[in-house]
Amino acid sequence: MRAAQVVAISFAAVILCGALLLMLPIASVSGQSCGPMTALFTATSATCVTGLILVDTLSAWTLFGQVVILAMIQLGGLGFMTVIFLMAMRVKRKLSLSQRLMAVSNFNLNDMGDVARLVRGALKTTFAFEGAGALILTVCFWPRFGAQALWKGLFTSISAFCNAGFDIFGTEKIGSLSTYDDNPVVLLTVAALIVCGGLGFFVWEEIKRRRRWKFLSLYSKMVLLLTGFLLAFGAAFFLLSEYDNGGTMASMPFGQSLLNALFQSATLRTAGFYSISQGALTDVSLVMCILLMLTGGSSGSCAGGLKTGTVGVLLLSLRSGLRGQGTVSVRGRTIPQQKVLSAVTLLLVVGILFLAASISIAVLDGVPYLAAAYETASAMATVGVTTGITPGLGSASHIILILLMYLGRVGFVSFSLAFLAQNPAKSKICYPETDVMIG
Repeated sequence: MRAAQVVAISFAAVILCGALLLMLPIASVSGQSCGPMTALFTATSATCVTGLILVDTLSAWTLFGQVVILAMIQLGGLGFMTVIFLMAMRVKRKLSLSQRLMAVSNFNLNDMGDVARLVRGALKTTFAFEGAGALILTVCFWPRFGAQALWKGLFTSISAFCNAGFDIFGTEKIGSLSTYDDNPVVLLTVAALIVCGGLGFFVWEEIKRRRRWKFLSLYSKMVLLLTGFLLAFGAAFFLLSEYDNGGTMASMPFGQSLLNALFQSATLRTAGFYSISQGALTDVSLVMCILLMLTGGSSGSCAGGLKTGTVGVLLLSLRSGLRGQGTVSVRGRTIPQQKVLSAVTLLLVVGILFLAASISIAVLDGVPYLAAAYETASAMATVGVTTGITPGLGSASHIILILLMYLGRVGFVSFSLAFLAQNPAKSKICYPETDVMIG
């Protein structure tokens, strides 16, 4: 099998194993099996680091069930194959060619340049951020939860860095981190974990090796600039659009409003936590949320969506098109036409699938289209935020969301390469050009 096929099948295997474990009576607080649909939906959401749920994580699952969910989040965030690579390196000290190909597919890379170093760096980076985050959050949670703060801090830190969005705070207030909407340490720590987990292991490895901005590759600079711009733009937008919304920020002082606007912008980078009610957002804010969710994080990270690199290529292509240029270039470098075509193809695939799925959910369950579109974007981009309609949807819509979460995590391009382009070959025939009218 091709490397991308192995990665896709490994995620499916983890989902199936997790669903079977969650179906055990020991995993449910009620002492009875939760049923196949709830187990499969939760396992898919955890492994694909999404965060959409049918039942509350704290009140529905026992400690055993929560441990299973956290294990799937960690495996899904790192990539199941990463754990296999670590074991192989410890035993054989080096990776075979086939294993390196799998790593390239797992991290969505372009070549096999020192994959072993990247895998080790990914693991070290992950555990360093998760450990630091767990320590800070445990201290913040201790006054309220006592000894339980250790588990809540660890669970929240892993869930945040892996961009999963699962929480074990229950439904107090409006759920998730809403009880900490006035705590800058908690919100900024979780936001930092979300952003760091969404930058991508390749970017972090390059930052550690090169240290200075001028020595970073064009890709890393593009990712960092777009990430900073999207965070700042999103925070400013939500601050302006929600400052007088009684259901979200109207009762908050300016500093608290700014904090929650920044957190809202960060969590839409495919995390799934929230500090303000998503169902109470204005329509214009919901549309902006959908756009930010579909943009997503960066390649080779825990995030989903189109990815910042793809969006960067699309914006550069737009600039070249408006200037009438035949090639796409930036800072003295030309981006290959194949990369541009791949970016356009991915945009069209995501757009068509988004429209088809959102319309289907709206028709099947009779929910407002904007709510269905919000839910669809959240599943496709493996975000996990919701306006609250997920548990009330029918089985058909739940299956659609399961498929979208799986596609969003495995990757649309990797999935197509694995199962559709079995025998890619260059065309042996070159046809004469013809003219078509555009616009």
